[in-house]
Amino acid sequence: MKKQDEAKSISIEEVTIIDGTGNAPFVSNVFIEKARIAKITNDEMPKQTHVDKRINGKGMYLLPGMIDCHVHVMINEHNLFKHLQTPFSYNFYAALKHLKSLLFAGITSARDAGGADFGVKKALQDGLIEGPNLKISISPLTTTGGHFDAFLPSSMQSYILAPPYPGYPDGVCDGEMEVRKKVREVLRAGADVIKICSTGGVSGWNDDPNFEEFSMNELKIVVEEAAMRKKRRVMVHAQGTAGIKNAIRAGVHSIEHGVDLDDEAVELMLKNDVFLVPTLLAVNSVIHGDYPKNTIEIAKRMEETHFKSIEKAHKAGVKIAMGTDSGVMAHGRNLEELKLMCDAGMSAMEAITASTKTAAQCLEIDDLTGTIEEGKMADFILVQENPVQKIGSLYNDKNLKVLCKEGMLIKHI
Repeated sequence: MKKQDEAKSISIEEVTIIDGTGNAPFVSNVFIEKARIAKITNDEMPKQTHVDKRINGKGMYLLPGMIDCHVHVMINEHNLFKHLQTPFSYNFYAALKHLKSLLFAGITSARDAGGADFGVKKALQDGLIEGPNLKISISPLTTTGGHFDAFLPSSMQSYILAPPYPGYPDGVCDGEMEVRKKVREVLRAGADVIKICSTGGVSGWNDDPNFEEFSMNELKIVVEEAAMRKKRRVMVHAQGTAGIKNAIRAGVHSIEHGVDLDDEAVELMLKNDVFLVPTLLAVNSVIHGDYPKNTIEIAKRMEETHFKSIEKAHKAGVKIAMGTDSGVMAHGRNLEELKLMCDAGMSAMEAITASTKTAAQCLEIDDLTGTIEEGKMADFILVQENPVQKIGSLYNDKNLKVLCKEGMLIKHI
């Protein structure tokens, strides 16, 4: 592994390209210039042409940088007791490691589903820290007693992500006026997307995936206010069937988790062009993680239903974008999600497309990244093994030979 390479022009020769569109792999030469994919061609670069970095790609596979649509960079393998003893500011320093772990796993773009504030995003933009390009939701919105409410019977408060502070509003809100104001506060803080909970989950002391959060009017106000103020989208934590359908009918952009999808929910997703971000790895990690017994039992009951729901949605043609809930489990394991997506009925190529082109569409960055195309940003990975034949190879550190973000070689042979 080498330090970042300041190469302004890069040639990758005779490489097999898996371009992220779902098309069959093909062999070509790729030329990078000024952080963009300048040319994909079978013609060789003239030998006299100056190239800062030449890479022999023969026998290797070039893919777009992977995109994770659901991460939490401010936490890592959440442990309540440890969380209560950790100084608040420590989490920002820990996030530096989490972001770097995401990047070196091959994730060049991500959407934080709660926790990261505008300062974290700006530090990435300004090059102060290493990590993927990041879209942020800042504070997840929840009802009193909802999935992200910090209340505990002991009267102590255990904020899942962070206590409120300037730039990170308290996300608990009830009633139409309060909900409207809370969306405005989160937008003011710099959110790229609004994150809400339309159901409970498994992490709260009095939580359940089938609990419904927010009335239909409240949900519609969130969508309306996000669009009206800054044309922002709404992503929704939704696990139980009723809450999923409430959110879709309210006009949200993506369903996160989607544990219990019935036929009507799938039809609504298709009709309303809603993305599904499964986060299969999250449930798996809770089952095998250090969580309270009741939380693990709920997750075990969810797992089979979750896989069946994703399989149903996939067969129906719902747009599936990769997301992991990374932070629930250790950052860096993200591409294990692709194998789980295949276990839920997707082909290896479909799982790759879900993690590239479709994920970029979900994050609305597909004009910049997500596919290997001329004019797109030079976000890519170069791997030794063919992931179409062996999808599990993508989460093998030794398999990742080259990592490039915005034309900058982060890791290379």
